[in-house]
Amino acid sequence: MYKNILLPTDGSALSLVAIDNGLRFARAVGAKVTGFYVMLERAPESFEDYAPVAAKAPDLDQVAKQESEKYLKIIADKAQALGVPYETRSMKHTSPHQAIITLATTTGCDLIIMASHGKKGITGELVGSVTARVITNCKIPVLVYR
Repeated sequence: MYKNILLPTDGSALSLVAIDNGLRFARAVGAKVTGFYVMLERAPESFEDYAPVAAKAPDLDQVAKQESEKYLKIIADKAQALGVPYETRSMKHTSPHQAIITLATTTGCDLIIMASHGKKGITGELVGSVTARVITNCKIPVLVYR
């Protein structure tokens, strides 16, 4: 059946629900999981370009790395507790959905389990959903938790 399940996370509570369910599913089918966090690559201009000279912007790359380590540790700890084989990865990218698809494809994942925040109306149209974009553009099956 499934051998390698991708569990992308954005650190949200809903993402944690998908991770918990994804890990239980992986254990039931004997699959390995790959935890994944996308570090959003930011535009080159910074806060410093618009701030007084004395003000310094936080090192956004360092903040993203810390978030990545924090959220991936949650997946690693939960997988270890359940006895599910796992690995964790992170990637800097300007587009989270493209990063998810790229990693899933290049690492041989055969299922993606992720959360959807279910944005509707004008917010959903303008902002769009990473999950919806993954479903639309990926050939790998996606199981969505809402």
